[in-house]
Amino acid sequence: MEGRGAGPARAAYERLTAEEMDEQRRQNVAYQYLCRLEEAKRWMEACLKEELPSPVELEESLRNGVLLAKLGHCFAPSVVPLKKIYDVEQLRYQATGLHFRHTDNINFWLSAITHIGLPSTFFPETTDIYDKKNMPRVVYCIHALSLFLFRLGLAPQIHDLYGKVKFTDEELTNMASELAKYCLQLPAFSKIGGILANELSVDEAAVHAAVLAINEAVERGVVEDTLTALQNPSALLENLREPLAAIYQELLAQAKMEKAANARNRDDGESQDIYDHYLTQAEIQGNINHVNVHGALEVVDDALERQSPEALLEALQDPVLALRSVRRDFADWYLDQLSADREQKAQELGLVELLEKEEVQAGVTAANVKGDQEQAMLQAVQRINSAIQRGVAADTVKELMCPEAQLPPVYPFASALYQQELAVLQRQQQGELGQEELFVALEMLSAVALINQALEARDAGGFWSSLVNPATGLAEVEGENAQRYFDALVKLRQVRGVDGAFLSWNDLQATLNQVNAQAQEETDQVLAVSLINEALDHGSPEKTLTALLLPAAGLDDVSLPVAPRYHLLLVAARRQKAQVTGDPGAVLWLEEIRQGVVRANQDTNTVQRMALGVAAINQAIKEGKATQTERVLRNPAVALRGVVPDCADGYQRALEGAMAKKRRPGDTAFWVQHNMKDGTAYYFHLQTFQGTWERPPGCHLNTSHLTQEEIQSAITKVTAAHDRQQLWKANIGFVIQLQARLRGFLVRQKFADRSRFLRTWLPAIIKIQAHWRGHRQQKIYLERLHYLKANVDAVIKIQAWARMWAARRRYRRRLRYFRKNVNSVVKIQAFFRARRARDDYRMLVHAPHPPLSVVQRFAHLLNQSQQDFLAEAELLKLQEEVVRKIRSNQQLEQDLNLMDIKIGLLVKNRITLQEVVSHCKKLTKKNKEQLSDMMVLDKQKGLKSLSKEKRQKLEAYQHLFYLLQTQPIYLAKLIFQMPQNKTTKFMESVIFTLYNYASNRREAYLLLQLFKTALQEEIKSKVEQPQDVVTGNPTVVRLVVRFYRNGRGQSALREILGKVIQDVLEDKMLSVHTDPVHLYKSWINQTEAQTGQRSHLPYDVTPEQALSHPEVQRRLDISTRNLLAMTEKFLVAIISNVDQIPYGMRYVAKVLRTTLAEKFPDATESEVDKVVGNLLYYRFLNPAVVAPDAFDIVAMTAGGALATPQRHALGAVAQLLQHAAAGKAFSGGGRHLQVLNDYLGETHQKFRKFICRACQVPEPEERFAVDEYSDMVAVAKPVVYITVGELVNTHRLLLEHQDWITPDHRDPLHELLEDVGELPTVLDLIGENIAADGNMDLSKLEVSLTLTNKFEGLETDADDTNARSLLLSTKQMLADIIQFHPGDSLKEILSHSASREQEMAHKQLMGRRQVCEAQTPEPLRRHRSLTAHSLLPLAEKQRRVLRNLRRLESLGLVSATNDYQGLVDELAKDIRNQRRHRQRRKAELVKLQATFQGLSAKTMFYEEQGDYYSQYIRACLDHLAPSSKSAGKGKKRPSLHYTAAQLLEKGVLVEIEDLPASHFKNVIFDITPGDEAGKFEVNAKFLGVDMERFQLHYQDLLQLQYEGVAVMKLFNKAKVNVNLLIFLLNKKFLRK
Repeated sequence: MEGRGAGPARAAYERLTAEEMDEQRRQNVAYQYLCRLEEAKRWMEACLKEELPSPVELEESLRNGVLLAKLGHCFAPSVVPLKKIYDVEQLRYQATGLHFRHTDNINFWLSAITHIGLPSTFFPETTDIYDKKNMPRVVYCIHALSLFLFRLGLAPQIHDLYGKVKFTDEELTNMASELAKYCLQLPAFSKIGGILANELSVDEAAVHAAVLAINEAVERGVVEDTLTALQNPSALLENLREPLAAIYQELLAQAKMEKAANARNRDDGESQDIYDHYLTQAEIQGNINHVNVHGALEVVDDALERQSPEALLEALQDPVLALRSVRRDFADWYLDQLSADREQKAQELGLVELLEKEEVQAGVTAANVKGDQEQAMLQAVQRINSAIQRGVAADTVKELMCPEAQLPPVYPFASALYQQELAVLQRQQQGELGQEELFVALEMLSAVALINQALEARDAGGFWSSLVNPATGLAEVEGENAQRYFDALVKLRQVRGVDGAFLSWNDLQATLNQVNAQAQEETDQVLAVSLINEALDHGSPEKTLTALLLPAAGLDDVSLPVAPRYHLLLVAARRQKAQVTGDPGAVLWLEEIRQGVVRANQDTNTVQRMALGVAAINQAIKEGKATQTERVLRNPAVALRGVVPDCADGYQRALEGAMAKKRRPGDTAFWVQHNMKDGTAYYFHLQTFQGTWERPPGCHLNTSHLTQEEIQSAITKVTAAHDRQQLWKANIGFVIQLQARLRGFLVRQKFADRSRFLRTWLPAIIKIQAHWRGHRQQKIYLERLHYLKANVDAVIKIQAWARMWAARRRYRRRLRYFRKNVNSVVKIQAFFRARRARDDYRMLVHAPHPPLSVVQRFAHLLNQSQQDFLAEAELLKLQEEVVRKIRSNQQLEQDLNLMDIKIGLLVKNRITLQEVVSHCKKLTKKNKEQLSDMMVLDKQKGLKSLSKEKRQKLEAYQHLFYLLQTQPIYLAKLIFQMPQNKTTKFMESVIFTLYNYASNRREAYLLLQLFKTALQEEIKSKVEQPQDVVTGNPTVVRLVVRFYRNGRGQSALREILGKVIQDVLEDKMLSVHTDPVHLYKSWINQTEAQTGQRSHLPYDVTPEQALSHPEVQRRLDISTRNLLAMTEKFLVAIISNVDQIPYGMRYVAKVLRTTLAEKFPDATESEVDKVVGNLLYYRFLNPAVVAPDAFDIVAMTAGGALATPQRHALGAVAQLLQHAAAGKAFSGGGRHLQVLNDYLGETHQKFRKFICRACQVPEPEERFAVDEYSDMVAVAKPVVYITVGELVNTHRLLLEHQDWITPDHRDPLHELLEDVGELPTVLDLIGENIAADGNMDLSKLEVSLTLTNKFEGLETDADDTNARSLLLSTKQMLADIIQFHPGDSLKEILSHSASREQEMAHKQLMGRRQVCEAQTPEPLRRHRSLTAHSLLPLAEKQRRVLRNLRRLESLGLVSATNDYQGLVDELAKDIRNQRRHRQRRKAELVKLQATFQGLSAKTMFYEEQGDYYSQYIRACLDHLAPSSKSAGKGKKRPSLHYTAAQLLEKGVLVEIEDLPASHFKNVIFDITPGDEAGKFEVNAKFLGVDMERFQLHYQDLLQLQYEGVAVMKLFNKAKVNVNLLIFLLNKKFLRK
């Protein structure tokens, strides 16, 4: 340590001066702080796994909060996700320095350390970091955090580096100056452990004693004593493991020794405590955790060594490691991943080391990702195989395009190719295809598809690029043959026909091979032909043979002995060709050469066979065997004519004679010569049987050998003699034939005589045979019968056993068969049952008159189960929470807006912000919860107190609001009786609350009825022409759009426009400016910036002058194209997502369209569509396009805003869409935009189709399944939550306008208003005990109303029951009866008395129903009209149903002629609606949960904005608060004393009523500041006598100034000038 060496050395020899001692002390403090910085830096590097700046630069690096936020992510990733860290790469910080949003990172880090439980004692302020006001405090917090995390086992221990690192004198001096500059004192870093121990909420003395005992035990070194001390409960140590006790002792002893050494090294005279040498509780726990983690990691390593997934999973689940997302089914993945990580680490380090905890966590996370991807991939592959097996090409392609399958790109136009080829591959595999097989196959098939597409489009370039793609897998693709490939494949497709399938890969490869072979063959053949012709020129048969033997020539059967013949024939053919063509240099072509070779081979074969045959004949003649000679003479190769087998001897004699004549003595030669017709000779060797066309050298011919001609001559002579002899024998056959016919006649005559005899005696023969057979059979039968009679008992027993055995065998065989196929049997039975149930339910749903048997089968569905009640209760609770959350958000938004105004006023007038702080207190967490809960009224007081009068009042209000909710005409008329500026507030505060913000289907239906009625009323009374809806601001349209653009409508806007808007915001290079002047100026600015010279062009020009420049025109053209492209994206998003528009919005558009068409029949459809388009696009969608941040379409951080170019781009798109929706073209000043008019015309037609489609929605009754019986059969009664102020205001409005709303005094509204009575006050409704609390806003207290219908028939007496309740009651009782009574008709069911078993079953059902009713909350109780008959016996229900049926028949509601089929149809309808109700209820729960989450997110956004306001307020307080020097303790608060004359002179006082100006000098005003800043007490004295006191709120003065009020009254007499009074207070009391 360079800066530490000089000071102590000098101190040993010289006495230091005071200045030198101070300097040395500053140097020591600076060194100590730099050591702490180095410690923090190294610890953070160990946590973040990245290198940090040097200690002297670390403070500056921490200011943007990025490193701190990353540190927070390490130990609290759920609190600080990486994606939420602003400027995580610090690019903006490096470019422009600190940004206000960097404070988000600091706040994230503070949230993280709060989340893990670090005591707030260590927390720094945001400004300590961001403004660098107290960086030692930050480093102190990091040290405390390191020890705290080490104690929890979440981070390594920070090391004490005091005295172990060195810093330069310059670094020490700079740091000392920095600390002195801010007058900062270093925190006591060594006391952190003690402070953490003191922060434990336990007996501090006990903990202290236990920790000291542990330290002493560690010093003694006895493992058992140390373990005992560690196990002391007062030590608050966790996760102790006895097997690791020895390691605890060793590590703790080492840590204690190191800490003591560091304390001795740091001995600088400061006060020290025992924890400077002893381990603190946090350090002990941290070391224990370190040992435990190391032990757990060793277990993990051992499991990896043994490659045991089970052991590894058990080790990973050790709570000491605290690993996240360990999943049991991924054990094998963990083993593979961690084994690979372990092996990689061993290779990098050169030795096997344990994996660190972070490495294990990273491995687990990576394995989870791989496992999830693998599972998703396997599932996708399984779906692909299933789709291939189904054989639907479109489904197969859809599954192949699934990204989870991790397959290459797929092209839908080739779906048939994929389906066909993959199906073939699947059959070849005889099973499902794997992902690798699919990947390879798809890569190849996609390339094949692209090739087929190029072939079909005749795109040679695209074909070649696809063909040479390596993914195609085609071999031997030659570039010079590209066109031949293309032509061949096009020809092949033409051969297949237009309806043929795609060319397969095999087709492509075969065609390529064929083309390549043809090309190579052609080349080789040309060369071979040229060589053959050259050989013919040389006149050498040997060279000719060599050329002919070339493989390229493609000549077959070229042999050496035939070479002279080849040469001879080819030379002759070439000579003949030269003569014919007249060209002496003519050459033979390949085909001609081939023909010559074939001819030569044929000649050689012919002569060879002939020579062999002649040789065989000569040999046979020599052997003297006539038969053999005759046989060889018939050899077809010799071609001898007229050989007759019968003349063999003659041939032998004749040929022997001919041979004897030619024989010469001593002739032993073997060569014979055969002469050809063309004059050539063929030489044949009689011994080797080989021949040649050339005369062999030294050849001697055999003279005794007969030639073919000589043999033929001899044969001809012998055959002629034989023919003459055979002529005489020609008639012998005729004689033989005559003899055969005579012998046949004699045999037939003898056979006829025998047959005649047998036919004459046939009956006698048959009789004799029958008697004999009968005698023999009778004898056998009698013997068998006698035997059986003698053993009749045994026979019976045997038969019984045989039958039993056969039956048992059949039964067991059948039983084994059933047991073997039990699953199939169950499936078959289930199939038939399901099919029958399906058919019955289909008949129930679709048949207009379902039979009673089908209704009976599903009648149990009408019973309400406990799950139904619980679901209704959950739905009701969620609706209540949604309504309250909406109210809370509205109140938060109002408060934030008010704060915004007041902050602006405060800044403007340079005053204190204490009043704003008082308003900000409303936004504290506690008050936010109060706003959310809305301070529900005490049910024991006020309107809900348990008294008859209050109960009647409550019921009257419930009846009144039920009528207002279900009869929309009252509220519709009331809306138009109110001023327009109050309508919105009335709708939001009362009407939307009355309908629970349409949180369920009933309220949504009723709210739509209100909108429909009000819109029809407004159009009927206020709209004179359709265009009035567009040019004016219709109340109902405004309210509808405002309602459906919030909440769930906001999610619809996000779904429709979110992606395209995000594309605009992310495109930084997008330019859609269409103003020529702007483009001109930007061009000039860009030119000057690039050249550095002033442009010679003028800066201010007109649009026409700007357009005269080609560069401006070019830029305008680019901007126009960009604008059209972006607008088209928005248009497609809007038109394709028409179903995403809220149903209510579309239905109101439908009502608007229908109502306008009815009122204005002469208006064209185009005019009406423009009005509807104005509603759907301009009012609903357009604001979200222009200002997406205001509607949460895109995610914006608190305080963030869209950039000006982004807003301009969105505005340009919105303007173009507005023109298109309205059918308005550009003209006049926008002449340069007239090129867009064609596009606007086309887009307008698309908008009209979009409007027609948007208006095609079902009626609300069908959409929400609501009818006139819905409220009567509903399980839960409707409940609304309304504030007392809203209830009183609604009551007052109804009283004021009741005669206009309903002039008929017999209307139910008048009756209900009379029941309610006079207008109550807020105190009457809330009770005195709540009113006594002065801190509450009484009008905002909330009361719940369970709405009921006063006019609903509730009695069960027949005289008072109307037709509707009678029908409902009958249906309810009949539904109970048919569940227990069988029968084919209602008459049969109702006529038969119930059995005892049926009564018992019915009684049990009613008991369960009664128990459910008792357990159900009051709002969910069934209507009394429905429960009146539910507990009656079954027989009594039958009698009542019969009586009710007679009454209903008399009323014409049912008929006995059709067996009351109408009532059965009503029951079927109820069953269908019950199912739909359950489905819709489930869907409503999902929607409400999503809505609640969205509202919660909005609440968080408002809270975040509130936090930003609070931060801003704290910053302003430092500048605007009164000076602290003038407000010390014990000093009397300053006050102002002015006479009225003085104030009049200053202009503050205007006048005092009833007091002359001459008496103003006797009036004194004392203005004294109050206890709270911003409050002043004004005391008026007349002649020294106190007259009036007045509390003056500075905030009220600012509000009056904001509203433009110039003069206000004090004491109801004195008039003062507001502006001058504010000036006076600013000047005298507040800092300027």
